[in-house]
Amino acid sequence: MWQPDGWDVRVRLGVLTPHADVGPESELRAMAPADVGLHTARVPFGAMGGGGAMAPTIPLAPVRAFAEAPYVDEAAELLAAAPVAVIAYAFTSSAYVIGPRGEGYMLDRLRKRTHGLPVVATCAATVEALRALGAGRLALVDPPWFDETLTDLGRGYYEDVGFEVPYAAPCGLPSGQALIGPRVLHDWVAAHVPDTAEAVVIGGNGFRAVGAIAALEATLGRPVLTANQVLLWAALRTTGTPATAITSYGRLFSVR
Repeated sequence: MWQPDGWDVRVRLGVLTPHADVGPESELRAMAPADVGLHTARVPFGAMGGGGAMAPTIPLAPVRAFAEAPYVDEAAELLAAAPVAVIAYAFTSSAYVIGPRGEGYMLDRLRKRTHGLPVVATCAATVEALRALGAGRLALVDPPWFDETLTDLGRGYYEDVGFEVPYAAPCGLPSGQALIGPRVLHDWVAAHVPDTAEAVVIGGNGFRAVGAIAALEATLGRPVLTANQVLLWAALRTTGTPATAITSYGRLFSVR
């Protein structure tokens, strides 16, 4: 008689995302089991206009500003007032710009505003995932709207925490969120990732990528990590929620 209404969930995850970006919540909802609730707060991002419009490459200043007070802090505090178990910071590039130490300081600052509620972030989650998978050398593929300078900062981020990065480049596909689908992403990554990489990391929470994970792992025979995939894995892990029900989005979800 009664229809599902979304209230009866096992755990609720809060998500911080750029104000005009629908990518993180779209991919997180696609991957998350039905009994995982997702609740998103939007944070102003100076490089994104109405309808999700962006320049072909994003400048560094608004990327850095996204991670700074006051807007993301205020959003985190408001979101923490809801009955969520963890907050997930769905923005990759700011960690590239501020580095691992800066990302750690940001997370500490946000946890104070959430009154101790756990906060996980994309790049820190990627580091945790790579270590859990035992991968020490990675190929980094970023969205085409990341320029070479930003991707070089991404390479530096992972090198700073002890990984080898034999390949790092923006994806050579059209710059625009709606212009890239799983098939073309699979074909581009499969053609460019070197054999020396033990894992592939696809950066960018606004980059449509999770639909290509299983196909890429089958083609390459290596783990493939994407921004929203690792964020969901880390958020569920932080709350002690098993992720074994997620079977179609990469071998990462088989790691406890």
